[in-house]
Amino acid sequence: MPRFTYASRLPVGQEEAFAWHDRPGALERLSPPFLPGRVEHRDGSLAEGSRVVLRMGPTRLAPRWHARHVTYDPPREFRDVQESGPFAAFDHRHLFAAEGEEASVLTDDVVYRLPLGALGEAVAGPIVRRQLARMFAYRHRRTVADLAAHAAARRKGVTPMRIAITGSSGLIGEALTAFLTTGGHDVVRLVRRDPADDEAFWDPASGRIDAGALRGVDAVVHLAGESIASGRWTAERKRRILESRTDSTRLLAETLASLGDEGPRTLVCASGINYYADGGDEVLTEESPAGEDFLARVCVAWEAAADPAREAGVRVAHLRTSAVLSPEGGALGKQLPIFRAGLGGRFGNGRQYDPWISLDDVVGLYHHVLTTPEVEGPVNATAPNPVTNAEFTRTLAKVLRRPAVVPIPKLAPRLLLGEMVDGLLYPSLRAVPRVAEATGYRFAHPELEGCLRDVLGRPAA
Repeated sequence: MPRFTYASRLPVGQEEAFAWHDRPGALERLSPPFLPGRVEHRDGSLAEGSRVVLRMGPTRLAPRWHARHVTYDPPREFRDVQESGPFAAFDHRHLFAAEGEEASVLTDDVVYRLPLGALGEAVAGPIVRRQLARMFAYRHRRTVADLAAHAAARRKGVTPMRIAITGSSGLIGEALTAFLTTGGHDVVRLVRRDPADDEAFWDPASGRIDAGALRGVDAVVHLAGESIASGRWTAERKRRILESRTDSTRLLAETLASLGDEGPRTLVCASGINYYADGGDEVLTEESPAGEDFLARVCVAWEAAADPAREAGVRVAHLRTSAVLSPEGGALGKQLPIFRAGLGGRFGNGRQYDPWISLDDVVGLYHHVLTTPEVEGPVNATAPNPVTNAEFTRTLAKVLRRPAVVPIPKLAPRLLLGEMVDGLLYPSLRAVPRVAEATGYRFAHPELEGCLRDVLGRPAA
């Protein structure tokens, strides 16, 4: 049967490398965003007999890949085999070898067989090998980067924390939860339904929260809020956008203030880079003044809602987040079908600056703020090299190898989406992450093309 192997040197010892893979969230961290396959079920460990189910597409009707772990030999090896799925057979060994106390080598060794035997190999073999190479290159990059980030935090004296997260089912929340749990932290998800064992109840609309569940929690990450990009901004919609942020933040801040030393002493809140509104070509730092349009006013009120916690001595930080680049959602997820069809183009004259950041760097910045006590107040969550909309368009088209020559005039989207177009698509926000860089954060994706190639699985030609 055909065999595929991929090996990388890891920046931690053999035992920690194995433990990272054995913690909740590892499979989610290793799932490439550019390939189908999302974790639908995972038993609690890698022990023999435990099972994993991957959904091989975005809908509930997509086919499933069922795998079972058949070898568990920590810290040297675990092995899983396909029980049902796209291959005729798939046997995957994960091998860990020590290289001293602070390094190790991970080898993925896969033996597989395609459907239809020799015919399947002749027709699909080269494609499958390319996809395996793309997948494991991504998985190993992610493993090395995550292990290095957690190792750096440990060197700073960071110990495992208990962290509560709102909005944990969103794009950022899911990625951050998986990152933190693989690093040995304990995550409590705040949810609006009956909570499970690792969850706690809250309902910002009615002002209810299980304050007792926050006792003994070290920090809260607040990501929840109504989407600003899912429809026309009616008066009712604008009210929900504002109140979903201010009411929930105020509830958390007042709860943390009431708990005193028994509760979390760190609150890290999402905010938006639209705090600054249209700045033209001006470089925008955390010290730049707020703008005056709708989204700027929302951001100002959103951040002010955390004042009760701040006044009670809780360390409060606000991550003013720009467009998060991931094919799984956000602005890039909406643009990809259009650009892949060769119909992409700049918005208007394209001279406005479009701030952006990779999903990995958003997660990295939340982790940086959580583990760096001197960081508080506003933090621009944006890549250090902002680009204009025209540059973004050209770069995305280049990575996808598609044309993007037809500009999109203001009138058409404005007729469809109204005020939202002026608020989201055309303001120029040349924001830079001065606080992040000054406090030692190193960006995984400082340049746009490298970021897009990584998240879309498109290596340089």
